[in-house]
Amino acid sequence: MLQAAGRDQAPPASLACGRFRLGLNRPLVMGILNVTPDSFSDGGRYVDPGAAIAQAERLVEDGADWIDVGAESTRPGSLPITAEVELERLLPVLGALVGLGVPISVDTRRAEVMQAALALGVDCINDVEALRSSEALRVVQSSNCAVCLMHMQASPGTMQLAPTYDDVVLEVGQFLRDRVAVARAHGIAAERIVVDPGIGFGKTTQQNLALIAHAAELVPGYPVLIGLSRKRVVGEVTGRALDERLAGSLGGALAAVAAGAAVVRVHDVAATVDALAVWQAVRDAGDDAQEWSTRNARGFG
Repeated sequence: MLQAAGRDQAPPASLACGRFRLGLNRPLVMGILNVTPDSFSDGGRYVDPGAAIAQAERLVEDGADWIDVGAESTRPGSLPITAEVELERLLPVLGALVGLGVPISVDTRRAEVMQAALALGVDCINDVEALRSSEALRVVQSSNCAVCLMHMQASPGTMQLAPTYDDVVLEVGQFLRDRVAVARAHGIAAERIVVDPGIGFGKTTQQNLALIAHAAELVPGYPVLIGLSRKRVVGEVTGRALDERLAGSLGGALAAVAAGAAVVRVHDVAATVDALAVWQAVRDAGDDAQEWSTRNARGFG
């Protein structure tokens, strides 16, 4: 496992995210918007630009701190699309979304799509290939956007065939540390970087659970994003079908933030915001009680 001492490195106070600066004093909720015909959970629902924009507005009303828009499915077994197709799906909605008052992230691995999205004013690039493309690295380097660097073993088409690791936490953590080092060496400020262990992207259920449990150890000092919502791991733990995974997804989100995740990427924003509000209130009450007990023991009560 990675050294536990990594937990002692102070986390950043905020994330520089394009037009915004997001405080990290509480867990952030990233709302998922797929403008695809074939995403694993909501494929086809928001292909129409009007439906996509309306859904984004709902996510903001429900309390999303930012919106992540994807135009290419990277579910297990999916096939790649062209940049032209990806842009045909994205461009009709991005102009409206950048006016919603929250950061807009684009989930893409193509430099051409990144460039076009940034030109329209988006605030974050969420790259499942962690800027391994030199051109993608250049595009992000030359902007002020935030970037999410994700781990994926193999490719979407093959990643779930036989995921293999000697130590998944050590290996994924090392990969993410290496990608952070490359980004930093190319002038991307630390305050712009988020890391994502890639739940479901070339991992078994037990490997996914181990990564969530050790979220804080992966890249000390950098915020970690966990995307567990409705995924197969939830179904395998609970035995629930895709449309019955809300409770499991909420449990996973709470477990992730308790383990140190700074951001959870979810479909069900309103329910997640409520669950996190209660979790935060209980944690704060515990902190207040501990402070009172300490002060009282010292004679300050």
